[in-house]
Amino acid sequence: MDWLIVCSECPRTTLGLAAFVAYIVYYIAQAVKRPLFACRNSAWRAFLEQNITVLREPYWPTPWCLESRLQTFFASVARVFLPNIEYKREVLRLKDGGEVALDWHEANDRRDNPVALVLPGLTGASDSVYVIGMVLSLHKMGVSCAVLNSRGTGGMELKTTRTYCAANSDDLEEALDHIANTRPGAPVIAVGISLGGLIIGHYLTTRKEAATKRMVAAAVQSVPWNLVEGIRHIERPGLNLLFNRYLAYCLKGLVSLHHYQLQGNHPWNFEEVLKSKTVRQFDTRFTAKQFGFEDAEHYYMASTLCHKLDHIRVPFICLNSGDDLFQPMKANPFDAASRSSHVALVVTARGGHIGFMEGLWPAKSYYSERLFTQLIVSIFSNLETMKDIQKEADDHAKALEVAYGAA
Repeated sequence: MDWLIVCSECPRTTLGLAAFVAYIVYYIAQAVKRPLFACRNSAWRAFLEQNITVLREPYWPTPWCLESRLQTFFASVARVFLPNIEYKREVLRLKDGGEVALDWHEANDRRDNPVALVLPGLTGASDSVYVIGMVLSLHKMGVSCAVLNSRGTGGMELKTTRTYCAANSDDLEEALDHIANTRPGAPVIAVGISLGGLIIGHYLTTRKEAATKRMVAAAVQSVPWNLVEGIRHIERPGLNLLFNRYLAYCLKGLVSLHHYQLQGNHPWNFEEVLKSKTVRQFDTRFTAKQFGFEDAEHYYMASTLCHKLDHIRVPFICLNSGDDLFQPMKANPFDAASRSSHVALVVTARGGHIGFMEGLWPAKSYYSERLFTQLIVSIFSNLETMKDIQKEADDHAKALEVAYGAA
């Protein structure tokens, strides 16, 4: 009876409490879930299930920031308080005269110390907050990190007219060769974020067996497995399109910064490139022309990885969210991963694109960083076990080659 009196006398308070309770129920029922995990029963799956305890836990996304685009935006805002890293820069001269930079954050002075080679996203570099968060997490666990700044990023001058794209991994190959030659005996894991993950995936699917000599494993995050569907997804009207236009603005800024190389008599029209309003327009006018594709759609098809998993021969894991702006849930290759002995797919219900915030104020704790830190430390602590996993991966790939040959 007293409760009814309170409700009648304070209707706004009552409605507020009811809305709060309803939201908590919705949050727990719809957002707090264990991630979906796809990988065939294999040595790699057993290793992940045994060592990565995060996979056995539900992901509790930041309750006031569930929506995909909010996660994507605030994940960067919340990290602004991270300390800056004093990297040691190593400039790598490439075969064609171009240059990339390896920014090192060493855990110790040992040249054979385990190395995580980190590849940032579309216009990211070693000073991107999501890269800093990952590097700091790994460094605390004794892992040396090297961030690969692509041509013209991270304060690097553009030495040739070539930049970078998702479908070309030549620069990554040269960086891996350089690390192998200068740090003999150092085990390497490639860590890719968004576009960086696509480049790693392209390297693994094209270099195949050669890639097994350069890295122990690969871990990627927020990768648009199907770039054709991913670009269409961010072309939808509303906030998706707004995000699309922001990315195009960043890409044009990078091109404008290097006008001294990119203006002039080239396959692309520099002024038209700077008029691009969307990512597709930019890729049609610049990226496709620069790397020899017919148009943006041709480039996106060449960059798509979802149908190429069988070519990967290195233990591989990808963390995506089910509401990623770039990756519709249906485009995740669950079936292909479920057939593979060494490709694992982890998909959370929420998390946005390079989001994965957790806690009420996620200044330090991110689900993605916890998962990757557990993963990488476990791999470097069990290198003999990883040899067995690699052998199973080789046997699986060879069996598929025989099957394809017979077909």
